[in-house]
Amino acid sequence: MLTFIPTPIGNPQDITIRAMKLFEKADIFLCEDTRQTKRLLKLLEERFAMVYPDAEFYSFNAHNGEERLAQFGDLLDSKSIVYVSDAGMPVISDPGQLLVAYCQKNEIAYDVLPGASAVTTAYAASGFEEGKFLFYAFLPHKGKERSSLLSEAMNNGYNTVLYEAPHRLEKLLDEIVEMDGERELFLAKEISKKYQHYYRGSAGELRDELREITIRGEWVVIISAKKSVHKSLSFDEIFTLDLPPKSKAKLLAQLSGKPVKEWYQDLINQ
Repeated sequence: MLTFIPTPIGNPQDITIRAMKLFEKADIFLCEDTRQTKRLLKLLEERFAMVYPDAEFYSFNAHNGEERLAQFGDLLDSKSIVYVSDAGMPVISDPGQLLVAYCQKNEIAYDVLPGASAVTTAYAASGFEEGKFLFYAFLPHKGKERSSLLSEAMNNGYNTVLYEAPHRLEKLLDEIVEMDGERELFLAKEISKKYQHYYRGSAGELRDELREITIRGEWVVIISAKKSVHKSLSFDEIFTLDLPPKSKAKLLAQLSGKPVKEWYQDLINQ
């Protein structure tokens, strides 16, 4: 069976007992980075007495995913195989989706363990009231596609979560300020690590504040939803407006598929 196992995004104590037991029994590890996975397993062995697995380790990434499927596809339902990303929830913003799709297509059993996720952790810490949000992961590094997606994130009507690397954070804040310097943001730095820090304020304020520090670590950026300045009128509200029947009929026709003439006739017959 293939199991997707979340790994700590910072503090190694965030690993679960269930995850360690599956690590111990695994025959094959498919990893975003085998070196990173081996370091984690060694740490778990030293600190939490986990038995280091007698397993084979192979990289599985965006460049070799299809090749690995051809190599290991026939073993997915006969070996104990685990997939891990470098940190956090597998499949989210990494090539593990190829494995999920392969298992579904070929009716191979798989499981996904719950665990650490920077998206939900940062959103819970943000204090933003709305329970709904959109997740855009990493924006393209440059070009029209980046500016287009950022504009969409700024204007989609929902709180929106982005990931950003430290060397591009200042650029992102400059881009947001150019669009709307008053937009409220929440920034989470190095979640669950020693130097974890939260920032909340307008885009302009946070850009100025962060210019005074050395920006390191991975960042989660949450953009608050744009507050609408428009109010939609309901049918009942339009009926109560002190307007001539013809004007009301035009408004009602805009809210429905019914022609202006029919609305006008209904209004004068009331």
